[in-house]
Amino acid sequence: MSTGFDRDRDDVTRGARAVVVYPDLGGSSRDAEARLEETAGLAQAIGVEVVDRVAFRVRTPRAATLIGSGQIEDLATRARMEEAALIVVDGHLTPIQQRNLETALEAKVIDRTGLILEIFGERAATAEGRLQVELAHLDYQSGRLVRSWTHLERQRGGFGFLGGPGETQIEADRRLIRDRMARLRRELDQVTRTRGLHRERRQRAPWPVIALVGYTNAGKSTLFNRVTGSHVMAEDLLFATLDPTLRQVTLPGIDKAILSDTVGFVSELPTQLVAAFKATLEEVVSADLLIHVRDVAHPDTAAQKADVEAVLAEVGVSETTPRIEAWNKLDLLEGDARDNLLAEAGRRDDVMAISALTGEGVDALIRRIGDLLTAGHQRYSVTLDAGDGAGAAWLHAHGEVLAQEVEDDRVVYEVRLAPGDYERFASR
Repeated sequence: MSTGFDRDRDDVTRGARAVVVYPDLGGSSRDAEARLEETAGLAQAIGVEVVDRVAFRVRTPRAATLIGSGQIEDLATRARMEEAALIVVDGHLTPIQQRNLETALEAKVIDRTGLILEIFGERAATAEGRLQVELAHLDYQSGRLVRSWTHLERQRGGFGFLGGPGETQIEADRRLIRDRMARLRRELDQVTRTRGLHRERRQRAPWPVIALVGYTNAGKSTLFNRVTGSHVMAEDLLFATLDPTLRQVTLPGIDKAILSDTVGFVSELPTQLVAAFKATLEEVVSADLLIHVRDVAHPDTAAQKADVEAVLAEVGVSETTPRIEAWNKLDLLEGDARDNLLAEAGRRDDVMAISALTGEGVDALIRRIGDLLTAGHQRYSVTLDAGDGAGAAWLHAHGEVLAQEVEDDRVVYEVRLAPGDYERFASR
């Protein structure tokens, strides 16, 4: 099977007019308007034009259609009035529900899982990312019995949800799909082993790893760029970052550290993607420190925090891993809201209030990171021959040189080091 896209037909999908629907089943901590806004943002992230949005209260979910007949009629009317050929449902649909809704609405219907997988399919920039997305898509589609639709038909192979007949269309032979999934898993296993070797090399050179995590569009990449001086894609766009990015940084007391920017999490992240992207998130699992970047200006910031923590637990991050919450987007707050947030952040050791966009608070965050990573360090006096340039370089690279004094043909260093690093140096 092909894993490529036919880019000649992308403009058809990117011009699609869509109605976004949130079926409120009750029990959610999220505001319905915020959910609609987020899902509209997800759709717009792949160029879909959202022309209407509506929330329905669903007291009794229907096995055949999820929503009731009156709500279907309302939705069909909205789609006809807006000339929308796509309905985006912010929730999970069974294959039967998807098929019945497409028949009743005479439009393509895509649920939240399919929408997120479509975005990941467009954004994956590396070979590994594309393998992971295709595996997730095949896993999702293997249980779908719905025939590909002909509205907005787009011929392309590989994976895609808004596409027409392609090599991975739903009626494809399931044995071929299983075989393809097995091959993808073997390729990803190789990628995982390679990544593990790279991680082992970094661990042998004891450089701490700091991972930025957070809800999608929380500002991780903006913060990453400001700290590292890089130019990672950082836009006001959901899932702007997909593939992990690593950069070497210098911190107070630490000459070298690795900063990792990771994919943003989202509520109800498809289980297929959580499983497929575990290799990508291994940098997070093995990190020495997590920086949880939160958009504190967002109305659902508390619910977003809960979603991020749930995903971290699902991919195997230990609760004992040190972490800091970076309360981002201070620039969007003013008045009492800003003053109250700054006061609360000031009372907590695990919180730093920042604006990654303007730089406010970022220097203080960097100092806090350095303090945490060097908290167990002790002060040592080390005497080296004046010509021992390698030893001097090692001390500067792995510790904080506080003072040095030349005594005849020797140099005495006062240095702050981790006890383990001092033992390694002393036994060299």
